[in-house]
Amino acid sequence: MTVDDLKTILARIRKPLAFASRDNFAHFHSLGALEPFMRVQVAELKRLAKGREEIAEIENLFSGFDHLSPDEKRNHVIRANVLIDSLEGRNEPPAAPVSMPAPIHPASEPGLRLDTPIQYCKGIGPKRAEMLQKLGISTVEDALAYLPWRYEDRGNLKKIGRLTYGSYETVSGEVVSAEVVSTKRQRVKIFELLITDKSGMLIGSWFNQAFMQKMFRKGQKVILSGIVKANPYKGGLPQIDNPDYEIMDDTESDSLIHTGRTVPIYRTTAGLSVRYLRSMMKAVLDSCGASVHEMLPEEIVKKYSLMPVPEAYFEVHFPSQEKDIARLNRGMSPAHRRLSFEELFVLELGLALRKRGTISEKKGISFKPLDSLEKALRKSLPFTLTRAQERVIAEIKRDMIAGRPMNRLVQGDVGCGKTVVALVASLLANENGYQACIMAPTEILAEQHYKNMSALAVPLGLTVRSLTGSHRKKEKEAVLAEIESGSAQIVVGTHALIEAQVKFKRLGLAVIDEQHRFGVLQRSTLTSKGYEPDVLVMTATPIPRTLALTVYGDLDVSVIDEMPAGRSPVIARLFFESKRREAYQFIESELVKGRQVYVVYPLVEETEKSDLKAATEMAAHMQKDIFPHWKIGLLHGRMKGQEKERVMTSFKAGDIQILVSTTVIEVGVDVPNATVMVIEHPERFGLAQLHQLRGRVGRGGHQSSCILMGPRMFVEEARERLTAFSRTNVGFKIAEEDLRLRGPGEFFCTRQSGLPDLRAANIIRDADLVEQARSEAFDLIQKDPVLAGYPALRELVRRKWQGKLGLINVG
Repeated sequence: MTVDDLKTILARIRKPLAFASRDNFAHFHSLGALEPFMRVQVAELKRLAKGREEIAEIENLFSGFDHLSPDEKRNHVIRANVLIDSLEGRNEPPAAPVSMPAPIHPASEPGLRLDTPIQYCKGIGPKRAEMLQKLGISTVEDALAYLPWRYEDRGNLKKIGRLTYGSYETVSGEVVSAEVVSTKRQRVKIFELLITDKSGMLIGSWFNQAFMQKMFRKGQKVILSGIVKANPYKGGLPQIDNPDYEIMDDTESDSLIHTGRTVPIYRTTAGLSVRYLRSMMKAVLDSCGASVHEMLPEEIVKKYSLMPVPEAYFEVHFPSQEKDIARLNRGMSPAHRRLSFEELFVLELGLALRKRGTISEKKGISFKPLDSLEKALRKSLPFTLTRAQERVIAEIKRDMIAGRPMNRLVQGDVGCGKTVVALVASLLANENGYQACIMAPTEILAEQHYKNMSALAVPLGLTVRSLTGSHRKKEKEAVLAEIESGSAQIVVGTHALIEAQVKFKRLGLAVIDEQHRFGVLQRSTLTSKGYEPDVLVMTATPIPRTLALTVYGDLDVSVIDEMPAGRSPVIARLFFESKRREAYQFIESELVKGRQVYVVYPLVEETEKSDLKAATEMAAHMQKDIFPHWKIGLLHGRMKGQEKERVMTSFKAGDIQILVSTTVIEVGVDVPNATVMVIEHPERFGLAQLHQLRGRVGRGGHQSSCILMGPRMFVEEARERLTAFSRTNVGFKIAEEDLRLRGPGEFFCTRQSGLPDLRAANIIRDADLVEQARSEAFDLIQKDPVLAGYPALRELVRRKWQGKLGLINVG
């Protein structure tokens, strides 16, 4: 603490109190919301001058202040001034008056609480609350957690006479005039504000904002920020169009929020401006920011020198201490790091609780190390397993032989050979007298797994069955009977496997493919069909180590980081609309060689008719006008299962040469003869999705290509993403870049995975915090398994995890 810091806060408090005391306290009626203002300042005083009795009394004086009578307010202000004198060392405080009213505590205060619905905040109401919900803001707590996505330095004030044209500048001056100017166009008017700072004059210009004239008056002090240009019609005077502005007066110099300082910029939605969100955040912070309780254990806060949480919220929204804009924009300020640590700590506590339940409370199947089926399989394979596959198989077998349930994630790039690894694990279960099931996210992928598994397992004398939603009733009943009797030793299916009528006789292994498409509840339902079966989760979405630690913190992770020999990397090429003819010529040259082609359209949802129409029309256009001599097929998610299967079978057989599809072919389809993947509107795909699509080609011995058909113009973010995609074929590098660009929430759908949302933390950026939070969380659960000594923290974990901690035995 410095004396100057304390004096600054005390001077800030004195200003409204001095204004209130003027003219025998005649100004109370125009002094609104003093109570939340004082709450914020008292929080600062507590930080700077711990243990001073005067601060506690000041806090009591202004608790419930806005609802006191004028006489009570007068007495409280007089007493507060005496206490401030004492804090400044001017005198010792006399004893407090006897008849002090009891303070109104936050729980009963008619102000805001963290769980207050946002619509009840001043100036919001139901209509704006509906818009705010689109941003994920439903409560006051959500608002506090909605952090700026970037910051601008508007505190570097320049003299008008020294402005640089074309640059973003901030100026302060006095209003000379405020006029509405008519233009030649009917109903178009411009509001012009002329200001001066003695070094020159500047025009602030707002298009069709005539109502703003009432907000300004001559002599008023204002701050304007924006890009400066010269006005050719007014002698070349500097002008800022639609500037951000702040109106100042003697009592507001310390409460600038829109300019004259480091300013937060929030992501918006239709109907809500950045300026409105900024004002709303300031009101929310002033009302309840100081009352946010510390949830982290005191020893952790001290160990890592973490900023107090109320201060962190004020600093992250309206920075006053951190002056480095680049650091703020990277989310690396002390305030950002404080909030990120708490998010990650709560996340890791939940994972620690789930893992503890998996290890200590559950007894699993201890499989015997039998390997005759595995040896027979290896002899029949036309290839040798890679070293990475051998390593992962050894890790899986070690888990299955142990007496606790296996919960293992196998991740690896597209085409690295995860299916064979899953089959080896299934054979170990089968040889021990147990059944195995493989659950895939789509019927196409389930059918492909079924065919591949059958081709390898049936010659070994095993019964493999398929169960999907498209089976006819009699066929389905027959499969269900075989599953219940145990004669179906390996069952491959979709979500149909978790339906109530599916009853396994002895399920020993559950393999879940492309796990990020299944929610925690679905996985839990599947594993509940056996006596603590081993769980093997497979994903072709490469996941960086820090994300795997977080998303799969309760799973052991295996990585297949080696590709089978003889695979040529797929060449990525970006074509703009003007080069479409050239792209078609390349496709024609591949078709002439006897190869096949995918053309993929992005489909946000299968119900979006416009996207579906685009794919359908493109297929018809290509068949009629571009490739009339080749057979073109269409595949989309609204087709019936049998129809999809017919199209895919024709494509695999070579009867269809070009397959126009929506993203239903993203996962798992295997056609070795396909050498070209054309992706329309690639800017609408995430990096991981693009990588998955690229993995559909290059599965044979021929050189393959991925053609990105881009529009004429890209936004910068899309250009960055597509450049990263073209630069590398390595899935883990793609994943790192995708996570950096999109953030963890979008990269890995946290709502589907059953994990709390991360609003402040970024798992790549905050890798060190992930490790620290994980270590502290697991240590705390080791010492206090039910957080009995930390009731507030236990409630926070329960609320953030929303009851998902009961599912501790699944990934």
